[in-house]
Amino acid sequence: MQVDTAVPAAARSGRAPTWDIGTDTLLWVDPPTRSAHRFVPGRTDHAMELPQEVSAAKPRSHGGLVLHLTEGIAVFDSTGSHRNWLVYWARDGVQAGATAVDAKGRLWATTLGEGGWLTRVTGDGRASIALQDLTAGNGLAWSPNNTRLYLADGATRRIDVLDFDLENGTLGDRSTLCEVDGEPGGLCVDTDGRIWTAIRDRGEIRSYTAEGALDRTIPVPAHRPTDCCFGGPDLTHLYITSATDEVTNPTEADGAVLIVRNLGQGLRPYSFAG
Repeated sequence: MQVDTAVPAAARSGRAPTWDIGTDTLLWVDPPTRSAHRFVPGRTDHAMELPQEVSAAKPRSHGGLVLHLTEGIAVFDSTGSHRNWLVYWARDGVQAGATAVDAKGRLWATTLGEGGWLTRVTGDGRASIALQDLTAGNGLAWSPNNTRLYLADGATRRIDVLDFDLENGTLGDRSTLCEVDGEPGGLCVDTDGRIWTAIRDRGEIRSYTAEGALDRTIPVPAHRPTDCCFGGPDLTHLYITSATDEVTNPTEADGAVLIVRNLGQGLRPYSFAG
């Protein structure tokens, strides 16, 4: 399987690749450098500097971006010049974690650290805690039929599954889908229901079946891959972010955004309804 470089960046900790179907571009972030990026395939990578660390940038249905920042969730207009806080927590020891948007346009975001949590934010800005005592929620993704929410837990080295009610945006029972011999990072799901994840300390991308069985392992040239998503016009390319932090003697692939073409087909990404 050929792994190529899409963005020859030297990101300290690239993460949260997100395909924006409205513009056919790839959003991704580098929290330590306080930057959000928009990559135009075949052309250029635009960076937006931010006042604090950012763990994800997602498109909004009304234009602009919604950002998961260290101090909370904020929306930016299409120019990137006006910010409005939706949720503001600003707590010591709290870092921004994984972020995903469900099929109803609700935003789901984890925080990292002791006493972390999973927050649900609706389009009108209402926020509530959906899950508590979450130390390292590294990834979030839904099953094709939206009845399951997958959660990559880096602290326990598991991918868990929670019952999900799409209409009401509520969670049910949580159970272990699979144990991972490595630290799972960000998640995405394809149309066949396979769960894809970056194994941060193994230099691999893996897919697991909906039953939790290891389906495929793809070695990548980056030592520390962090996250992945499907993108491209037909959502058939897997984009992979990576890091240079904690990597001894990094190569050109470390910190780059990588791409594996024609790997399958990802689920349609959604925009935040706010």
